[in-house]
Order: sequence, then structure tokens, then C-alpha cells
Amino acid sequence: MAIDSLDLALKAFGPPIYVYHEIVHNQYVVRTFRDKGAVFVDTLDEVPPGSTLLFSAHGVSPQIREVARQRQLNAIDATCPLVTKVHLEAIRYAKAGYRIILIGHEGHDEVIGTLGEAPEAIVLVEDEVDVERLEFPPDTPLAYLTQTTLSVDDANRIIKALRQRFPAIVCPPKEDICYATQNRQEAVRQLTDQADVVIVLGSQNSSNSQRLRELAAEKGRRAYLVDGPQDLRVDDFRRGSTVLITAGASAPESVVRETVDWLVENFDATVTTSTIREEKVFFPLPKALRAHSQPASG
Repeated sequence: MAIDSLDLALKAFGPPIYVYHEIVHNQYVVRTFRDKGAVFVDTLDEVPPGSTLLFSAHGVSPQIREVARQRQLNAIDATCPLVTKVHLEAIRYAKAGYRIILIGHEGHDEVIGTLGEAPEAIVLVEDEVDVERLEFPPDTPLAYLTQTTLSVDDANRIIKALRQRFPAIVCPPKEDICYATQNRQEAVRQLTDQADVVIVLGSQNSSNSQRLRELAAEKGRRAYLVDGPQDLRVDDFRRGSTVLITAGASAPESVVRETVDWLVENFDATVTTSTIREEKVFFPLPKALRAHSQPASG
């Protein structure tokens, strides 16, 4: 949805379209959009007043939204609805008087945005050691939330530690980790045993892609996290080996096809597709772009 939003904004309003942080954590996607006229910025000071600005899939804090209003920017919100869900949960728990424990990676764009919803009420933990260091006054109402792109196994270990230390801690009615992230992790768990080598297509700053590589490595397989076939070396593969290819949630299908083609061209590979979960979830475009997505009449 975020990628479609940026593509449509460029067509509807013309370049430059400014984007707060990378639209998704995938370098192929970022380079492609930069070539089309997207300008990725880390501060809104870089955006001329009155310009069109797109908020990335990872979400932003209320402070960033306010700065965008002050600079009279035409802001289009392409935040993933699953991230928005976590933001709304943070607001709800904070208003109800809870201290919130956010499980996530410090410095990640999504975590920064979530922390900004209730900075006085949220504390970040990255592992079980952080959980052991937590101190709250007796009878403090506690709730936990998670970054959407975490390893399911890592999150469950931290949640278990939280529940052991704070038996009364509450959680959202539906877990926060993204369905696409979970599906890919489940596929790697099920299929890695059949492979000699694992290729994960995604960028180094993609949290969910890193988790896929780590899952494969934990099973004792050589695992490569690459942006595309240009990052692979022929010497790293042997004829007769089985190679598992998977991809981070924001990796384009075109890069997957290019990588498969690279293996076929270099090793005459036979290709088999395995489907663990069918994904049929659809996220609507931001309201500001829906009118521009309609086909022309006449």
C-alpha cells in the first residue's frame, strides 16, 4: 500500500514528492523511487513549505504530524494499518493509566513513531535482560506492545519473561506482529531443513528480513541477506545443492524473479514453489489518493 501510494502521488502531483524516511526498508525500492523524483528526508526542515509529503509505512509520531501542519505541507499518510493499530493501542493504554512496555529495536523508525504517541508512559525493551532491569512501583498497571516486524520467537521469549515478572500484565486482544512477517518466518522454519543454502531478499536495515536470515542461520544453514542477484557470487553455490529463496515483506516480486533467473542461468536450476500461507489481506490507499486511483472515464 505504501509503495502504491508513493507511485500514485508521483503520477498525481508530479515530482518532487518528499518522503519522511525510506518508504519501506528496501534499497531497490528506494533507488527506484529516487530515480522517479522521490526525495527521502530525515527531518522536515529539508521539505520546502507547501510541498507534498508522504509519511512512510513505518509511521510517525504526533510531533512530526504537527511540524508538517506548521510547515503547511500536503501530508499523505501511508502508514501501514498494522502499525497504526499499535499506535492506537499505545494511546488507549496511556489514557487508561497503564505503563506500557514496548518490545522492539531501539532506533527503528516504527519504534520511534510508537514511542512518540505516549513518551511519558512507554519504556522500550529489546531482550530478556532489559526485562530483568525493569522497576515499577507496586500495583502499577502494566501492558505490553510489540514492534510489528519482530521475530515471533524472540517476541515470545520476551513476553514470557514479562509475564513471569509481572503476572498481571495485559496485552492487546490481537497480537501486533505483522501477518506477512509471521508467514515468512513460518515458511523459513518449515522449509529450511530441505535446503543447503538460504537466500533472503531484503535490505540490511530491514528488521523482518534480518529475522529471516537469523532463523535460517540458527538451523545451521548458510544464509545470505541480499538486495538482489547482483550481491550473490557464483562461487558460493554448488550444482546439486538445494537453495531456498524467501523475501522480506517489502521486497518487490521483480527482485525475487531476477534471483530465480540468476540461479537458472548460472546453474540450470529446477524451480519449485512452496506455499505455506495464502495472503489475501488488502489495505486501502490513503484518502488523499483514492480519487486519483480511479481509471479515467470515456
